[in-house]
Amino acid sequence: QVQLVESGGGLVQPGGSLRLSCAASGSIGSINVMGWYRQAPGKQRELVSAISSDGTTNYADSVKGRFTISRDNAKNTVYLQMNSLKPEDTAVYYCNVAGITGPIPFRSWGQGTQVTVSS
Repeated sequence: QVQLVESGGGLVQPGGSLRLSCAASGSIGSINVMGWYRQAPGKQRELVSAISSDGTTNYADSVKGRFTISRDNAKNTVYLQMNSLKPEDTAVYYCNVAGITGPIPFRSWGQGTQVTVSS
């Protein structure tokens, strides 16, 4: 079983920055994709950004140029640097990790961390 622990959320003013972290632990063979999703009140959960094991990244159009995803494979940790935050970025942010342990694939979710952008 793979556990994810997120940190870094909080309250920030528009134009501010936050950095989210998500550390994976447990029975991990190898991790393929690490990513961040978010869910605002009354909306569906959406992909914010993801990074594959070879470093390939993708971003939602709404965050391109403002958010940067990175990972530390030695620490099984993924980061999301969020700059120029807007009120519409307010949501619960969830870490998601997909990989394989032996012959068994896994996909795990973090508990979520609240990001609130408000003056």
